[in-house]
Amino acid sequence: MRADTTPGHIPAHPFHRILIANRGEIAVRVIRAARDAGITSIAVYADQDRDALHTRMADEAFALGGDTPQDTYLSIEKILAAARRSHAEAVHPGYGFLSENADFAQAVIDAGLVWIGPSPEAITLLGDKVSARHIAAKVGAPLAPGTVDPVTDVNEIVAFAKQAGLPVAIKAAFGGGGRGLKIVHELEEIPQAFDSAQREAIAGFGRGECFVEKFLEHPRHVETQCLADAEGNVMVVSTRDCSLQRRNQKLVEEAPAPFLTQAQHDQLVSASKGILREAGYTNAATCEFLIGTDGTISFLEVNTRLQVEHTVSEQVTGVDLVREQFRIAAGGRITDPDPVSHGHAIEFRINGEDPGNGFLPQPGIVRTWRPPTGPGVRVDTGVEGGDLVSGAFDSMLAKLVVTGATRQEAIERSRRALAEFRITGVPTVIPFDRNIVREPAFEAADGHLGVYTTWIENEFVNDLRPWEGSPAADPEPAIERTRVVLEVDGKRVEVSMPSSIVTAADGASPQQAPHRRYHGSARRGGAGDVLAPMQASVVKIPVSVGDHVVSGDLLIVLEAMKMEQPITAQRDGYVQSIAAHIGDTVGAGHVLLSLSETPVDAAGSPIEPEQAGAAA
Repeated sequence: MRADTTPGHIPAHPFHRILIANRGEIAVRVIRAARDAGITSIAVYADQDRDALHTRMADEAFALGGDTPQDTYLSIEKILAAARRSHAEAVHPGYGFLSENADFAQAVIDAGLVWIGPSPEAITLLGDKVSARHIAAKVGAPLAPGTVDPVTDVNEIVAFAKQAGLPVAIKAAFGGGGRGLKIVHELEEIPQAFDSAQREAIAGFGRGECFVEKFLEHPRHVETQCLADAEGNVMVVSTRDCSLQRRNQKLVEEAPAPFLTQAQHDQLVSASKGILREAGYTNAATCEFLIGTDGTISFLEVNTRLQVEHTVSEQVTGVDLVREQFRIAAGGRITDPDPVSHGHAIEFRINGEDPGNGFLPQPGIVRTWRPPTGPGVRVDTGVEGGDLVSGAFDSMLAKLVVTGATRQEAIERSRRALAEFRITGVPTVIPFDRNIVREPAFEAADGHLGVYTTWIENEFVNDLRPWEGSPAADPEPAIERTRVVLEVDGKRVEVSMPSSIVTAADGASPQQAPHRRYHGSARRGGAGDVLAPMQASVVKIPVSVGDHVVSGDLLIVLEAMKMEQPITAQRDGYVQSIAAHIGDTVGAGHVLLSLSETPVDAAGSPIEPEQAGAAA
């Protein structure tokens, strides 16, 4: 790419110190781009990320103080305080957390810092999927039927579903990454789906508004990676296909999107540029579309941030998208035409999930970390061997990006790279990926891509064995720490140290931080016990002791790595006891509740047959 300044350099009035308001792989990615550009990188971290890779790689790192997303990476106040302490000049939000939060963007700007992203106004317009639909309609972008404004209750969704037909998609207006998105195939599923979508959206993005639209059967998910400057110039860097998803979260992405007609490509590019120009957009964006089996294109949403899968666009165009974000935020213009893609790239999200056990996430400690190398292989990660994978955050450990001269060569190299990739200590989706690159539907040797957004749920034959490793009894041990104030060359320095090695001056025990509530380690349950399949937080318990349930009824909802996991009854019975509370963190194998084959009262005591008959 060429610009109005010396290629590869920041234009006039640059910033020299960037705070990265994120963690993990994306924080590492931004740190590396900053180092390439000669910019000082400043990391922030939650308590459990004190020794994380991004914290150690950054030039400077500042504690946020806390161990939950809400107390750390979602805290605008704490992040801005870290920016002031570090004398940062700019803020890069990464993706997830506050990256699409207009209030955060405005707060950064109001603090006199450069916001490396779109304006708060553009985030509001396009981050809200409802107003984005209005803009898309105005510029003539293709759209599926949907509600014009956010729905307020279940009855509105039911009415729309009856009019438009099932299935429908309930979507968090401010969501992303599959969170707050529920596909409903039956009317009776709507109340639970709506409730879950709102909870996920509030937990992940701080906003719970939802809208509903007609869900296309067997669609491909195709998107455009875009860059836009302050003068209205928009570049489409490349197309991408992200159809291989699980629970609406992308697992495999590739660029350029294969098997598109020229007319489809042109429509995607034209619609993307029209939407971004109409919104007055600047910086990086992704416009997402669905393509039906008949070739019909329907606008889906705009992600007002850098995407996880930006890497495949970089590999086939040579554009460093993060440095372009820097350059545009510093006032640079786009003067070149859209790049021409060369070769093909495929990205595999290496998540800490067990594909042989319903893709359940499992926190733990990475015992072995041996990534692949060789021609066409790139690995972006935020973890190393020995690192703790926390259940409080996203399950993605790394991204394996494989590039070849053709799509077939990229697939062949992917087989080799996935065979080389070795991780122990936590389950990963690597066994699933190894199967995928040999699936005829994905390989598409006949020129037809057979995978679609719900292909895994509907057609993938999952004969993978459950992970055979053993998670630690407590994968998140609470280490007591004490803050000690030192004076170094006349400068006050506050140091956090394990309490076990700190001795108070007066001989008293140092003040210790409170333990996070943690209930149970893995243990064998009885015949009627319902066990937690992974470490998670309890977010909903819709049953009470004494309730009669039948197979398939919802018993409890867990949340792990920012996704909800409903736990349903495997047989008929009566709720005899509940051993968890909303807000608890439970370990894998913890007994959540117990079911009895015979009736019990509200205290869990057996009801005699004559009592049960009288009650009936």
